[in-house]
Amino acid sequence: MGQIIVGMRNKIIKKIVSFQMAGWSDGSIEEQRARLDKTSKYLKIPADIYCQPILAGGVIAEWINTPEADLGAILYLHGGAYALGSVDVHREIIARLARATKIRCLAIEYRLAPEHPYPAALEDSIAAYHWLLTQGVEPSQIIFVWDSAGGGLALASLVALRDAGEPLPAGTVCISPWTDLALTGASIQSKAKVDPYLDPASLQKYARYYAGENEPSSPLISPLYANLEGFPPLLIQVGTDEILLDDATRFAEKARDSGVDVTLQILDGMFHVFQLIPFLPETKKAVGSIAEFVSHTLKDHHEDTDDQKMNSGTNIV
Repeated sequence: MGQIIVGMRNKIIKKIVSFQMAGWSDGSIEEQRARLDKTSKYLKIPADIYCQPILAGGVIAEWINTPEADLGAILYLHGGAYALGSVDVHREIIARLARATKIRCLAIEYRLAPEHPYPAALEDSIAAYHWLLTQGVEPSQIIFVWDSAGGGLALASLVALRDAGEPLPAGTVCISPWTDLALTGASIQSKAKVDPYLDPASLQKYARYYAGENEPSSPLISPLYANLEGFPPLLIQVGTDEILLDDATRFAEKARDSGVDVTLQILDGMFHVFQLIPFLPETKKAVGSIAEFVSHTLKDHHEDTDDQKMNSGTNIV
């Protein structure tokens, strides 16, 4: 009986989401962005959440902080198919993550396609990460938490940083990541009828916007095709009712085969980035899992650092 009620509830929620997001990709890019930005007017941010606009390595950004924030930092890049979205649209979910993890979040306004195709967003992501390091934040204290296109961008950033021989963050959380802009996953078509938000034609359009004249299967555009060896621990969350399901599951499988510590959470009946809806029980569970992952990952890195210092004869005061 309980499963029937949950199923009916999910259908109603998906219909509401489908109604609200109908036509989200219609019109000019400017019209699409303005339409999406309007949604931020309905999002309430608790009064004790501190938001500070800054420049992070030349990239427009914002610290989103809570009174109980501890050491470390989350670097958050919003979704929006590389062409839409903003910190304004995602501020509410970032605030929830900051509170749940007790870690301050740096959210950045990376440059958007089609005006700024690849590699602009990747350059901004890496610039913000470098900026965090210049502020005295150790790589072992940094977690990447990004959704949708931002999830793909996070993984591409790991590829670029690793290949450059640079230190990687402690871990990465990907919410419904877009890892394959070549759109080869079977779920692109098989889940099209149940996904209330995304559709194959729109994704193909935005993939062209971002890839520009480059091959969409380039590893720094579609990290599914990259060498994943040496990646830090990953938490990937995805719903069963979204066309990017295979983007998440195939990436998780490839990462595991490459020796990466991967936690893949597939939530039944859930749609693309359902975590944006704060009142869902699934959302609260998912955010709780993210907080647990962040806590354990930072703790493990802290203990590893302590062990290294002890072994080297360094006293820790």
